[in-house]
Order: sequence, then structure tokens, then C-alpha cells
Amino acid sequence: MPRPLRVIAASFALLLVTACNSASAGGNTPSSVRGVTADTIKVGGIVSMTTASGYSKKDTDLGARARYDRANAEGGINGRKIDYRGAEDDGQDPARNLAAARKLVQQDKVFAVSPMSSVTFAGADFLDAQKVPTVGWGTLPSFCGPAHLYGFNGCLVPTPGGTLNQTWPEGLASVLGGSRGKSVALIAGDNDAGKFGIRTFTQGFKAAGFQVGYAKAVVPATSMPSDWSAYTKEILRSGPGGGAPDAVISVMQTPYNIGLFTALKRSGYKGVISDPTDYDPGLLAKDATKQALDGVHVLLQFQPFESDGPAMRRFKEDIRKAAGGKDVPLNMHMMTGYMSADLFLSVAAKAGRDLTVESFQKAASGFSDTGTLVGDRALPKGQKESFGCGALVRLKNGRYEVAVPFRCYPPIPFG
Repeated sequence: MPRPLRVIAASFALLLVTACNSASAGGNTPSSVRGVTADTIKVGGIVSMTTASGYSKKDTDLGARARYDRANAEGGINGRKIDYRGAEDDGQDPARNLAAARKLVQQDKVFAVSPMSSVTFAGADFLDAQKVPTVGWGTLPSFCGPAHLYGFNGCLVPTPGGTLNQTWPEGLASVLGGSRGKSVALIAGDNDAGKFGIRTFTQGFKAAGFQVGYAKAVVPATSMPSDWSAYTKEILRSGPGGGAPDAVISVMQTPYNIGLFTALKRSGYKGVISDPTDYDPGLLAKDATKQALDGVHVLLQFQPFESDGPAMRRFKEDIRKAAGGKDVPLNMHMMTGYMSADLFLSVAAKAGRDLTVESFQKAASGFSDTGTLVGDRALPKGQKESFGCGALVRLKNGRYEVAVPFRCYPPIPFG
């Protein structure tokens, strides 16, 4: 055979061998799937690290890193290590949230975004359109329905036709000795999360048998009030006969809660105060903060840190390692990041070695497990309703104690 023909034949044979090897390795070359190579999966996050009020979810990033580190220490996911790029700071600003989503996909080329934790999710439509699996705290309606977006504890703000988690109403009913004849006042910030929170919790508390005399998303979301008297006066007249309600429910962040709760206590309010954010031992360092939050019942949608099961012990050890071997104060943002990462890893593991967006989505469509730190999980159920589990803790004498143990409650239809 002439030399040119021998070269062509050898080259052709080499191409055939390469093609066969690629097919036997799973059908995807490292460059054929965004963010996936032969030995890594690239993941990023979006978190409100800084905000105008000073409130920060920065420890969400630490929680996610802790879970990814453990996955890598155990050999990765189906032979691939997680290349976690860290979380982008959206500053709790819609424009920055969208910009962060675009950067992660278009510049960093991530396969997935996990965690996503903010009160704004302007990047949701972009991530879903780009088919980016995204896992975060499902407190926004964007986590309820879009094909590629998942709440680590399900959809907490459902659309009509979905269901509502009754942990908060049923838990407070236990605290108050029942809901019959009891009244609550609900207050939130004037933003998307606040408005949806008021809508859903109003229905939930009414369904549990409470009277809801006040339910408003009226507190400025970008500038914390220096004077809370206008709000407290309305709240303290919203109960039966123009009296104080039995419970005041705040769907706001910590700096706002400190201001509101301090004003309520100075007004002589003696009823139950509750919120879903102030479970953070770091808040107790300042006496004024500790006094403002004393007696407050905090809603948790995961097992309290005070529990001592195997999963909680493993979480604490993972956080300690990620923090450089230091025992750092635990907070709910760490859990948000940790369980967002955990759900992504669990679904990715089920998708198998041939990881693509399509195989991830297929795995998610029939995913379920039990006994996690957020209870029993199931998809795609979690894109329409929450996993329905939670607890209440109470700050008393500078320490948190479990007021209502972690359990799962039957959901109710949302309409």
C-alpha cells in the first residue's frame, strides 16, 4: 500500500477506536455536557451575603461547602468530584441575582446552581430556560413548578392546586393549648417573599382554626423603620374586641424582627411572638438582641440542632471540618446550604455515571428518600408542595430549647 494511503487508513482506524472508546465510556465526551468532565462536576451558588439592612445568609455557602467536601472525601458522585465554585453574592438585589445566574452559566459553565438562597430570584427564568438544575430554599414561587428548580424542603409557596405546610399553625396551636378562639397577627416586608408569605400563612392559620385579624406585607423592604409604633398600634388592636392578638407572626429578617419585637415588648405585649429566621446562637452575643428575641418561638423546617441523631451528628462534624476544625455556632443558613447540596448530590448520584441534564431530570422525576434532616423527600412532589415537616424552638434565658418536636404534618390544599 502506498505510504499516503497507509497514513489515511491508520488515521481512520484511530478514529474508529476513539469513537468506540467514547461510546463504551458512556456516550458523552467531557465537553458535551456543560460543567461535567471525566472526573468533575462544576457547581456554583447564589446567596445574599450582604444586604442593606446588614442581614446576611453567608453561612449558606459554608453549609454547602461542608456537604460537598464530605461527598468528595467519600469518592465523589459516581467517580466525579464536586468542583464547588462558591456562592455569588446577589446583595438581595434582583438585578444582581440575574447577573449572578448569568455569570455562573455563561462564564463559569456550571452544571448546577446549589445553593440558591435569597428573597429575590430574578434569575429563575434564565436558569430554567438554560436547563440548569437549581436547588435552594423554596420560599419563593419560582421553586414551585419550573422543571429545573427544586426546593431542598419542597415548594413552600405553592400555586393554586398545590398544598400548604401546616407546621407553623399546628405548632403554635400546641404552644397556645389549641387554636379555638385564638387570634394571630401576621406582618411581613413589602417584597415578593413577604406578599406570598402573608397570602399562604393567612390561609394556613385560618385552616388551623385561628382568627387572623391582621395580615399585611407593609414594612419597607429596603429601609428598616426607625419607629415601629405605627405597626405595633395596629397589631395590638387587631385581636377580638380591639384587643391584642394571642400571637404575633413575623415573616421578616432578623434586623426587622429585633426592632418589631422590642417595640412590642415595650408596649406591654405578653402574647406569643414567632418568626421563621431567628435560630442563630450568634445572635445572642449582644444583650439587646438577646432580650429582643427572648421567648420568641422560631419555626424550623429541619431537625433542631439540639437533636442528637446520626444525621445531625454527621452534619455538625461536616460543618466543623469545613470551618477549619473549629466549633463554630450553628445557624439555619448553614443547614439551608447543606441540605440544598445534599438534595443535588442525592439526585445526581441516582442519575448515574452518564450525567446529563436529561439524566438528572429523569432521576429527579422518581426520586425519594426517608429520614433526612428535613424529613421524607420526594420529587417531583416537592415542586408542588413542601415535604411538610418542621419544629418550633424557643429562646429562653439565652438558650434555645425545643418547644414543639420535629414532626411531619398533613398538608392542606392551597387555593
